[in-house]
Amino acid sequence: NPAAELKHKVFEAYALIMTKQKQVVEQAIAALAPLCAGEDPDPSALLALSMAHMALKQSPKARNQLRRLVKMDWRMDRASEFERGWLLLSRIYIDGSKYDLAQELLKQALARNKSCAKAWELLGYIMEKEQSYRDAADNYENAWKMCSESDPAVGFKLAFNYLKAKRYVEAILICNKVLSISPGYPKIKKDILDRARQSLRP
Repeated sequence: NPAAELKHKVFEAYALIMTKQKQVVEQAIAALAPLCAGEDPDPSALLALSMAHMALKQSPKARNQLRRLVKMDWRMDRASEFERGWLLLSRIYIDGSKYDLAQELLKQALARNKSCAKAWELLGYIMEKEQSYRDAADNYENAWKMCSESDPAVGFKLAFNYLKAKRYVEAILICNKVLSISPGYPKIKKDILDRARQSLRP
């Protein structure tokens, strides 16, 4: 069964990548390279090869493989691979301050899956970097909802952008929720909660 054989090879490569040992990850790259040759490689092999290059801190090589992936026609049976590819390439673009390119990819991800918390979070990060705190808060708010208000890091970012957008009551509410999940979460009380409370005082 060619499909099962391909899946096995990709999973085997991921097992090698997870060791994070240079020589072992290079073995994974060598095994994946033939699967990614040609004009119509399988998206799962391309994603695995990209992640292998990322494990070796070879971002340009990962980016090249991910560009191939995102140019392919979307397939339902590979929806997860496409979403992960969009997110990974968008992070590479964000690291290079190419925010417009990252936004395009994140919008593609959300067009297929509106509940993708990571896409909303990365859009929020871009807006925050551009000091558009209201828009950042809107995106982080979606990320917070999509992770069922369970990720304190997302809650922190949401509260911070509420504070920056002068939405002090909302900032306080989110701080309290974050502290209920993670009572010792660093900096949130001093940097956000106390400042929001102070700003509400006449």
